[in-house]
Amino acid sequence: MAGIDEAGRGCLAGPVVAGAVILSDERPIEGLADSKKLTPARREELEATIKRDAIAFGLGVVWQGRIDAINILQATFEAMAKAAAALGQKPEKLIIDGNKTMPKAVLLPLWQQAFAAPLPRQQSVVKGDSTIPAVSAASILAKTFRDRIMRHLARRWPGYGFDIHKGYGTRTHMEALRRLGPCPLHRLTFRGVQPEEVAPRPAQGILL
Repeated sequence: MAGIDEAGRGCLAGPVVAGAVILSDERPIEGLADSKKLTPARREELEATIKRDAIAFGLGVVWQGRIDAINILQATFEAMAKAAAALGQKPEKLIIDGNKTMPKAVLLPLWQQAFAAPLPRQQSVVKGDSTIPAVSAASILAKTFRDRIMRHLARRWPGYGFDIHKGYGTRTHMEALRRLGPCPLHRLTFRGVQPEEVAPRPAQGILL
């Protein structure tokens, strides 16, 4: 069984990243949890352990241009499909955090290219990142990898604070957007990224 989760779905900038992990029964990993509930230092400790002790892991990345083209839900499915196909070992089942499974049309081409085998069963589990160790591990890998990307990109596009908020719509990020406008890393279809059109004020003394 492989657990799958994503990071960055709700961000205003940068990619959405998915992780997929097959854990070993012989090498259980202590301390796995929803990545959002762990400190950055603890996430990085667990990332190293997961990569060392898991049977297999994979990552999938979909960038902001693709997100704008197909919408964030479809981009998230695509990132998950990429992560599953990158596992290197074929699981019999995919457990996906949330309430949706990947559409066959998204998963099938990547899966057959990677494994030349029928699709595995899929199951969605709400809050699976808190209750299923393999999904927790996937969330940790996705989060740490994406955070690393955003820290790197903060040097290329300074002024937005990507190394701090990682692209989420914090007050600092929104203030930078108002001051600087969007950069090529931003998801232009997301609310709040593009300046809102201001309706012209009617002239005084004219009843419209």
